[in-house]
Amino acid sequence: MDPLTVQPVEILLVEDSPGDVELTREALADSKMINRLHVVEDGEEAMAFLRRQGRFANAIRPDVVLLDLNLPRKDGREVLEEIKADADLKAIPVVVLTTSRADEDILRTYELHANCYITKPVDLNQFFAVVKSVESFWFSVVKLPPKPDGTY
Repeated sequence: MDPLTVQPVEILLVEDSPGDVELTREALADSKMINRLHVVEDGEEAMAFLRRQGRFANAIRPDVVLLDLNLPRKDGREVLEEIKADADLKAIPVVVLTTSRADEDILRTYELHANCYITKPVDLNQFFAVVKSVESFWFSVVKLPPKPDGTY
């Protein structure tokens, strides 16, 4: 592969709120970075995507996971625990992006090895600012681990 070829940043958003999905999509569309947003609506779909199972057999390995905690079928805490317990997935950074401000949620997600915990603001402009700061930090400042194929 040509080292000058810019690869898009692959983002998996695990979010059951269509409104929050659309806001995240809009915030990322404004970005200077090339990114591809993949969206799943619940924890079971998230794990199927990450493990490339069923309809997600051809899924791209994400560079980062943006994970809501309050999800149907399998909640975000369970998803986080499974990701960090899986030798093939545990190096993928997981950013918890949720409405919960509860200390027990914050503590529990860090105990489960979340890479960071962000409370979603209710204000539209603040929400955009948060998504842009996540993107800026994780894709401009942080050096992400290489993918299994050796690419970044």
